[in-house]
This record gives sequence, structure tokens and C-alpha cells, in this order.
Amino acid sequence: MNRKSQFVNRKLKFMRIYNTLTRQLEEVKPLEGSDTIRIYSCGLTVYDYAHIGNLRKYVFDDLQKRTLIYFGYKVKHVMNVTDVGHLTSDEDEGEDKIEKRAKRENKSAYEIAKYYENAFVEDMKKLNILIPNVMPRATENIAEQIDLIKILEEKGFTYKTTDGIYFDTSKLSDYGKLAQLDIENLKEGIRVEKNPEKRNITDFALWKLSVPQGGHPELVSGSNSASKQKRQMEWESPWGVGFPGWHLECSAMSTKFLGQPFEIHTGGVDHIPVHHTNEIAQSEAAYDKPLAKYWVHSEHLLENGRKMAKSDGHFIRLRDLEEKGYSALDFRYMCLSAKYRSKLDFSYESLDAAKSARKRINDAYVVSLRATASERGNLSLELFDSAISEDLDTPKALAFIFDNLGKLSSDNFEKIDEVLAILEKIEIPEEIQDLVAEREKARKDKSFEESDRLRSEIEEKGFLVEDLGDKTVIKKK
Repeated sequence: MNRKSQFVNRKLKFMRIYNTLTRQLEEVKPLEGSDTIRIYSCGLTVYDYAHIGNLRKYVFDDLQKRTLIYFGYKVKHVMNVTDVGHLTSDEDEGEDKIEKRAKRENKSAYEIAKYYENAFVEDMKKLNILIPNVMPRATENIAEQIDLIKILEEKGFTYKTTDGIYFDTSKLSDYGKLAQLDIENLKEGIRVEKNPEKRNITDFALWKLSVPQGGHPELVSGSNSASKQKRQMEWESPWGVGFPGWHLECSAMSTKFLGQPFEIHTGGVDHIPVHHTNEIAQSEAAYDKPLAKYWVHSEHLLENGRKMAKSDGHFIRLRDLEEKGYSALDFRYMCLSAKYRSKLDFSYESLDAAKSARKRINDAYVVSLRATASERGNLSLELFDSAISEDLDTPKALAFIFDNLGKLSSDNFEKIDEVLAILEKIEIPEEIQDLVAEREKARKDKSFEESDRLRSEIEEKGFLVEDLGDKTVIKKK
């Protein structure tokens, strides 16, 4: 592919991103034979609302995607919806999170999954996150997951236990390469082993049987036993009625929709040691080639130094912020104020600062819309481009904006917002524009009573008037 065709009116020659697999910054470019950057993002397990820790990760995914598009790359983005198979423990034990929620709310598992998937999509829209090209559900790709297990079985990577089919990690010489796991010294306290039939503590379930069969009491009487409520989500398979393991869906669906290998796989840093490590193991064992070239991970959002987690009730939802008077875009700005590979500590003080900073940018943009060409030129964005091209350095990009707040044209603001997506762009009806023009004339004529009357009329029609020096900013109520 011609490298020049990847960029549209850009002086930069490449974009670099940190690759967890190689532990270094690398130039991003399509794999040989492709003209598209293909991205797979691990999506939400839809048993509850996304918390703002989850959403920071999806803001990062969107930032990366928008930056690639900004620089002229073609992008295809796939994000899965986990609606089955994610157990309450990442070590293949406990109840399925969606089944557990369904019992608690006395609803079907499918109702639970659909409700929280829709809520997640609404959160993404509020955050100006571009919706992925494809959002496949695990439950709609069971056949592909079963086929992947068959391939692994034929190649000798699987074994059966009382409660399911497991992947034998000892068959791979490079298992754990993404996380650089020290397998020899890995202690049971890190990955708790409760299944006495597992050959290795790092082995993981490919298929879980709904009702464990055979002679291990701790498995037969466990959370998936016949003594418990029957599962709602289960399927026939060559190994018995059951459901896929959590890791399996991402391997099956990423290959189905993007091919293997593809360019970029994203996720949170918590995915590195288990979920992404196991994706790589099963995909590369099945097809004898890499799953993805670049593995890109975002850090946690903390509150008072603690990671947010639904399991212990320590989390904040986007709607909680909105109820306190914050915009979803205030939170997006807060996420962009730190590099994606740095931990970010949430507080309402820091959110207040983000709200104030974003307001300054938005106000400057609105002023720029009314500025004449002689009042504001078209500033070079080379420093902004340089910042985001080097591992998505958003703090440096935001610093560029504030250093040039009075110099940026409306075109500059709109070009920058193709990446940052923090501006509130409103359509001002012609009727309101006419009233604003009348009011500005009244102000110049020092007809303050008429100016106040027109302000009230504009506000009655749903718009706020704010005077910034000799300029007027109009906002929606």
C-alpha cells in the first residue's frame, strides 16, 4: 500500500503505539495484503451497567480509532458483547454473571443481557464514542466457538474433566508470553485452583458442562450442579450440554469478523495475565499464526487508590455523574487529561476541573464561529498532530489547545475534535440567530433594556446567552 495514501493533508509520516507484546513503541501500519487497520476490542459483560472505570477503556478505544481515521487510515472495528460464559471468578469457577443476575431480578438471562447491552450503547453515544462496525454477541456465535474447540481437540490441546473441556497450556512452549508469566514459580494464590482435575494451574475452560458428570463431589455439588436452578443459556455440543468459556468467544469472533492475524487488539491491563493470554494460546494453537500484531492496553481508573469493581459494589455509573450535573463529555475530557497508559484517580474535584477546562474550550470554539477570517487565522496543527501520533499523548495535545486558545479557528477546533470529540456542537435555529443579531445591535446602541428583553426571549425558547467581552456565546439549555 502507498504510505502517502494513508494520510490526508498530514505532514506526519507515521503513528506509533505501545505494543504490550513487544514492550516497545511501534509504528502502526496495515499487515501485508491489507489496506485497513482492523481492531478488536474486548466488550462489556452485560449483566450490569458499565461503570466509569469500564468506560475509560472504551473512551481510549475510541481515541485510538478516531486518531487512525484522522490520519487517513481505513479502520474496521469489532467489539464483542459477552452475554454468556463469564463466570464470577476468572478461574472458571462460580456462577455465570448473567445467569446470576437473571435469578436475582427474576428475569430471563436474555432479557438481562439485552437491557444492559442497550444501556451500554447509550453510554457510548453520550460519550461521543463511535459505535463499532460490528458488535457480535457470544450467544449468536456458539457454532464458531464449538468449531474452534474441535480444531484444538484434533490437534491434542484439550482434555475432559468432570465439569468441562480444558485447554492444556503445557503443550505451548510460549504460553504466557504477553504477560511474561513465570510459569515455574506461579503460585496457587495467584490463580486459585479449585478443580483437582486440572493438569496445570494455568489451564482454562473451553467448554463448561451445565451439569458436571462423575466423581468429584466438590464439582458435582458446585454452582453448576443439578441441585441448582437450571441454566437458561446452554447448548448441545460433542462433549455434552453446556456453554462456552469466557476466553473462547473473543478468539472465535475476532477471527470470524477480522481474519487472523489482524492488526490491533485492545483491552484493559487486567486482561493481560489471564483473558488475553488465553486468547493468544487457543488462537495460535488452532491456526499456527499470530492472533494480532499490536496488543494495546489501557490503565485503570481508580477512586481513592482503589480499582472500581461491580463485585464489591465499589463503582460509579455515568448516570450517577449526570445526576450530579456533569455532562458525559466532562468525564470524557477527564479521561483525556491523562495518558491512557497511566492510572487515573477519579474525584469530583478532578471532574470539576475537567468540566471547567472543557467549558473554556467549548466557549472559545463558539466565539471562533463568529470570528471573521482577519480575527482568527487557520493555525498549523502540526504540534497537535505530533502529540497524538506519539502513543496518543492527549495531555500534550490539550496543552497545545490551551496555549493557542485565542488563535484557533473554528476549522481548527472542528479538526481537533475529530480526535478528541469533546465539543458540544448545537444547531442554532435561524429564529434564534436573528434574535441574537438584534440583541447585539441593541447592546452596541446601549439599549440595555431592549438587550435584556431579547435575552429573556431567547432563553424562553431554550437557549442561554453568555457575553464574552464583545462576543456572544449561545448554548442550549
